[in-house]
Amino acid sequence: MTYLFLEREFDPGLTAGDVWEMARESGHCFELHGVHWHGSLLAAGGRRMLCHFSSPDAESIRIALRQSGGPSGKLWRGTVHEAPDLPGADPGYSNVVVTRCWTGPVDLVDIQAIEDAGAWCLEAHDVKFVRTFFSHDRRRMACLYRAPDAESVRLAQVQAGMPVERVWAFETLSPK
Repeated sequence: MTYLFLEREFDPGLTAGDVWEMARESGHCFELHGVHWHGSLLAAGGRRMLCHFSSPDAESIRIALRQSGGPSGKLWRGTVHEAPDLPGADPGYSNVVVTRCWTGPVDLVDIQAIEDAGAWCLEAHDVKFVRTFFSHDRRRMACLYRAPDAESVRLAQVQAGMPVERVWAFETLSPK
């Protein structure tokens, strides 16, 4: 199985009900192509969403999304890395995502070292690391945090010297 992540933007924004309807309408196509939806992170205001899937390969999800009429976006293969002190935490525990991108491949160990060195910044802003999605090409990452708000995470990331593309609060939508 391959983990896949789909970043989407919407104008106008979606509601949680819209996402549930999309999931319901896509269910048959996903089942047919062996795609499993693990959940989606829907930004406040509904204009941005990050979806987490697994499937036999990337083409299976591309076909399933196309056949179900789902909106396109940036699709990438990756791995999931849990916080060592929160293995298997409930997906609803996190509430802020930080996306990162690089022009060339990076090593996860190097990025983790920067975050570890700036751990005091996370603590100072009451920010708790939960999970990372890291692309196979090593150029993209989405990190999930539990925090009072997105601004706390943004400040902690900047103070720790972490690369940041976007920081946004979200609601977790996942199948039960």
